[in-house]
Amino acid sequence: MKHKIKYNFWIAIAITSLSLTSCKKDYADPNRATSDKVFSSVNGLTGISVGLQRVYSLGRGSSLYNVVSMNGFITRELLLLNQGNLPEYQLQQGGSVVDGTNTMLAGLWTSSNKVIYEADQVITNAGNLTDKGIASGLIGYASIFKALSIGNLSMFWEKVPESIGTNVSFINRADGFTKAIAAINNALSVITTTPISASFAGTIPAGIDIVNTLQALKARYLLYSGKYGEALTAANLVDLTKKSTLNFEAANPNPIYDVAGSNFNVYQPIDSTMGLLGSLKPDLADKRIPFYMVLSGSSAARFLMKGFAASTTTTYPIYYPGEITLIKAEAYARQAVPDLPNALIELNKIVTKKAVNDPLGIGADLPMMVGPFTQAQLLDQIYRNRCIEMYMSGLKLEDMRRFGRPSATTLTGSERTRNLLPYPFRERDNNPNTPADPAF
Repeated sequence: MKHKIKYNFWIAIAITSLSLTSCKKDYADPNRATSDKVFSSVNGLTGISVGLQRVYSLGRGSSLYNVVSMNGFITRELLLLNQGNLPEYQLQQGGSVVDGTNTMLAGLWTSSNKVIYEADQVITNAGNLTDKGIASGLIGYASIFKALSIGNLSMFWEKVPESIGTNVSFINRADGFTKAIAAINNALSVITTTPISASFAGTIPAGIDIVNTLQALKARYLLYSGKYGEALTAANLVDLTKKSTLNFEAANPNPIYDVAGSNFNVYQPIDSTMGLLGSLKPDLADKRIPFYMVLSGSSAARFLMKGFAASTTTTYPIYYPGEITLIKAEAYARQAVPDLPNALIELNKIVTKKAVNDPLGIGADLPMMVGPFTQAQLLDQIYRNRCIEMYMSGLKLEDMRRFGRPSATTLTGSERTRNLLPYPFRERDNNPNTPADPAF
């Protein structure tokens, strides 16, 4: 990933610390004699912060690869091309076939806890720096990856670790979203008190608008928490002309393209339905279909992924401007007294949007929807457009639960292969407080 940081000795040590893999989530290294210097210097804390993004976004074991892929198989967005990819095959099969041996769920669990642990180190120690403008940048940047990691755990597991350490206790996933929001609120408070130094952007990888991303993630997790008025307020603070992306280069490639998009050995898009059924299927005139996929010309799979997995260097969004507009639509529709006219106005901004008017180049370019619609009908259309607008974003499983899409205690009658995931065996073997696995 391109950035302007000079990796001195302390930064190298800081990033090396991210390779620790304790099953008990105790990531401190007692033999790391230089840790005090790392955590007390701008360079050291910056190196750790850049390491957060690397752990989150690079390689097959990254959070990005596992969130997008796991969600894609569970919600039937993706087509597995080779059953020899056992973790992916288990998730496609679903039900009891998925267990704690699955390396993808173990990878997401481990990488998320690593990021949370290291982010906490940055957030705590940055407050001691003399340059408060740099400190604000470090806290804001680290809090993005902390919130994403807590949010990812909360989207896939029924309960999440309350803290990082040995024999930790667990909290409900709803409380996990609350923790993610608290981390964001802390960062925004720090930045409000002392704005981020103008020079800070040159020390981290390009692509991320810190304040805008914090507000967007806050709106996301408030929506997931059912706090619709607050979600609407947060969404209205997001500048929809801006974007935030994870950037890649040949030496550090986009993991979705590198592992799956570049070949016909792992997976590709299921088809132009994007996994939606019946009346929810995309209109064939919807220009978001050719944005996300193209006819492959191969007998291995009819479609080849495009969108944010089109090449080695294609960027991946942290949030979607269209997501924020759809948060507004849903928040209006779900209020105690639903505001369906404003919900439809926001929804139509997505339905009629042209790609040229979207920072990420996503546009349905369809005719305006004309009501009247009932609340249920409007929510169906909001769900439909979330699935299309944010295809392969890793967010659909949470949406399926929130919108009450068909589920069951078995695969029969369900639109997804799991509701929530079992806990990794490495966690269960080392932490007696690990909860029982959900039945489905």
